Amino acid sequence: MKYRKIMKKINLMLVLLTSLFLGACSDNDSSNAGYTTTNISEAPVWQMDWSNDQERPAWTDPDGTLYENWTILKVQIEEKLQPYVSEGDMMALFVNGELRGLANPAVIVGSDQSSNTKYLIKAYGNETESETVNISLQYYNQQLKHIFTLSDNISLDSDVSIGIDEDYIPEFTLGPAKYPVVKSVEAETVLSKVGITPVAGNRVGAFVGTECRGMVTLSPFGSTPLILYGRTEGESVTLKYYDAASGVLYTLADAVKM
Repeated sequence: MKYRKIMKKINLMLVLLTSLFLGACSDNDSSNAGYTTTNISEAPVWQMDWSNDQERPAWTDPDGTLYENWTILKVQIEEKLQPYVSEGDMMALFVNGELRGLANPAVIVGSDQSSNTKYLIKAYGNETESETVNISLQYYNQQLKHIFTLSDNISLDSDVSIGIDEDYIPEFTLGPAKYPVVKSVEAETVLSKVGITPVAGNRVGAFVGTECRGMVTLSPFGSTPLILYGRTEGESVTLKYYDAASGVLYTLADAVKM
C-alpha cells in the first residue's frame, strides 16, 4: 500500500512538472505568436532592386508647329531613384498615346554639365485654357533599364508653368513596370497584431522569398506607411522587423497578401 501511495505521488508530481514545463514553453515560443526571432550581430541591409530589362525607347521630339499651346514642366526625380540617375536618362510626356514633350536631364546654368535629377519639359497641346488633360509621364532610367510611368492631370496652356516655383516630383516608384501591384499597410498595426511592440527608429522590411519588396523606418509619431511592391495579385509577403536595441530580428511569415 505504501508503495502504491508513493508511486501515485510521484506520478502526480510528474504531471504537474510536465504541465509547468509545457506552459513555460508556450509562453516563450515566439512562433506560436505569429513570428519567429533570430539574434543577429549586425543590422541587416535591405535594398529594393529597381533594375529591369526594358530596351531604350526610340522617342523623338514632337513637331511644335502642330500645336497652339504649351506649358513648361520642371520635374525633379524622386529620392528613391536619385542614386541611379545618369546623363543617358530621358523623359517623355504623352497624351492619349501621342508624344507631346521630350527632354534629357536639364543643363546646369553657367555649366556644360547636366543636373541628372532635374528635367525641363516643354509639353505641347491644342487644348483650350480651361481644359486639363490626362498625361502619361514616362521616365527611362538607363542604368536600371527601366521605363517608369506615372499618370497625372495638367493644363497644357502657355500661361501655365508647373514645378517652376516649386519642384514637381512624380512618384514613379508607385506602380512601376517591374512591380505593377502596389499596396500600403501601416507597419505598427501589423507588428502590434502579433504582440510585437514597435519602436520608433527601427526598420521593417517586406520580402517575397529573398527579394526585398519594400522597407521603412518607423516614425516617432506612431503611424508609418509601408509601401509593398508586388509582381502579381495575391503574393504572400513576409515582414521582418529589426529591434536595434536587442539585436533581434523578428520574422512574420506570410503577414500580408498583395
